[in-house]
Amino acid sequence: MIMEMRGMGRWLAIALLLGIACTAVAGIKEVRAQVEASMLVTGAVIIEPDGTVAKLDLDQREKLPPAVAGLIDKAAASWKFEPILVDGVARRGKARMSLRVVANKLPNGDFQVALRGGHFGDEAISPEERQKRNDSVRSVKLLPPAYPGGAARAGAQGTVYLVVKVARDGTVADVIAEQVNLGFVGNERLMQQARDAFSESALAVAKKWIFRPPTEGAEAAAPFWLVRVPVDYKMPEKKAPGYGRWEVYVPGHRQSAPWMQSEHGEDDAPDAMVAGGVYEIGKGRRLLTPLSG
Repeated sequence: MIMEMRGMGRWLAIALLLGIACTAVAGIKEVRAQVEASMLVTGAVIIEPDGTVAKLDLDQREKLPPAVAGLIDKAAASWKFEPILVDGVARRGKARMSLRVVANKLPNGDFQVALRGGHFGDEAISPEERQKRNDSVRSVKLLPPAYPGGAARAGAQGTVYLVVKVARDGTVADVIAEQVNLGFVGNERLMQQARDAFSESALAVAKKWIFRPPTEGAEAAAPFWLVRVPVDYKMPEKKAPGYGRWEVYVPGHRQSAPWMQSEHGEDDAPDAMVAGGVYEIGKGRRLLTPLSG
């Protein structure tokens, strides 16, 4: 579901125009057109035995722009999930939810707001909840990456979304940078250099990470597990926007690898997750209808 919003707020216009660091270089106009604002919205859904949504609960709804809350309300009314089975019988159940909402400026000055991606169920539980579960991949030793020197001196910021292939002994068998979003605007060459620097930094440290494989549940005997780990590169003096606030960035292209291609879904967006957590791929509730409603 896509909504075009007139008068969405001067604060959003300012965010899109001035809220992202810009480098005074040639060739910047094309990149500026890629800038978008987004926010991560969390909550929960009550799923009926037939897969329809009985109830939608948005966390801290009062902090969300009315246009965003309304967009999600309308979309959820059309959602249908794969039924929750308990001993082979469809049951009513609750699933956590994490959604990425994006806003893009249209040529006429209005804003288009849409749902970019979503995760439901075990894919959307908090890092604290996951660490307590024996049926999930948990972190043991996640060393933080070093901030690339050149990027730090330039004040460049970004987020690297890693996909990690966890071996049965908890070590990292393989890892890729699935997507890199940047918090500044420059020409294509400069931005690619920044993406490369952030990716190399994150990949180098990720190869040393240690995880605790699941010891219970259906996935305990799997030959390997796939997890997403978002890694933030933020300057200390620049605080991340609070819940319900727009964050402005330039989204990167999405990459893949042969060992993870089958895990992709149309609405399975890597940037619909909070940095700092470990999110197991393929364990969420499956949405059968379009996320947009």
